[in-house]
Amino acid sequence: MSAMPASETATGSAPQRPFKRALLKISGEALMGEAGFGIDMTVCGRIAGEVADAARGGAQQMCLVIGGGNIFRGLSGAASGMERASADYMGMLATVMNALAMSNAIEQHGVETRVLSAIPMMTVCEPYIRRRAMRHMEKGRIVIFAAGTGNPFFTTDTAAALRAAEMGCDALLKGTGVDGVYSADPKKDPSAQRYDRLTYHEVLARDLKVMDASAVSLMRENNIPIVVFSIKARGALGDVLAGRGVRTIIED
Repeated sequence: MSAMPASETATGSAPQRPFKRALLKISGEALMGEAGFGIDMTVCGRIAGEVADAARGGAQQMCLVIGGGNIFRGLSGAASGMERASADYMGMLATVMNALAMSNAIEQHGVETRVLSAIPMMTVCEPYIRRRAMRHMEKGRIVIFAAGTGNPFFTTDTAAALRAAEMGCDALLKGTGVDGVYSADPKKDPSAQRYDRLTYHEVLARDLKVMDASAVSLMRENNIPIVVFSIKARGALGDVLAGRGVRTIIED
């Protein structure tokens, strides 16, 4: 049996420096819990509590991007016969709903938030302005970016990568249903290999379904590591922000 490359270990990685400013990307499906649609406020509240705990005290600055797949997916709408751009705009509106729900849940834990939307809707949230978003974080507020990039044909993964670069984040944290990146879906393939570390090139070359290719490429160009961990594991977010815990780190 050949030796496992240095970038591919099945054990937890060594601790690294904490991240001072990070963007957390979670899917809309993460908010569904065991339901098949919509928002489970118990699950939303648990995630919100961990985000609030991580940001409380000012040691770290946090921002979020949440997908909209629990309400509407643009690709699914297009596959059903809708015009793609219209379907994507509907998906963007779904992310605004999720952002408002998460904002409310985080503020119930005593931490201020601001929702900034790439599609202006002044009645319910602020428009996205880069310097305003940075100022909010400097004041200790958690910023939730909604409506993707504001353009169709771009995923919320790409929006997360774009905002992470614009905000000068130390890392993009991808909260998923499993504790890292695997060679295959571990829920379907028990023999799937878990990776401890990967390079951006390895993710792209092996077509590992971590984030879409444009998001990975943008992170590589800006030298921002992608850290994949389980959003379902209690305390995992705090561990990852502190530079420890079970996760997969993607960087050069």
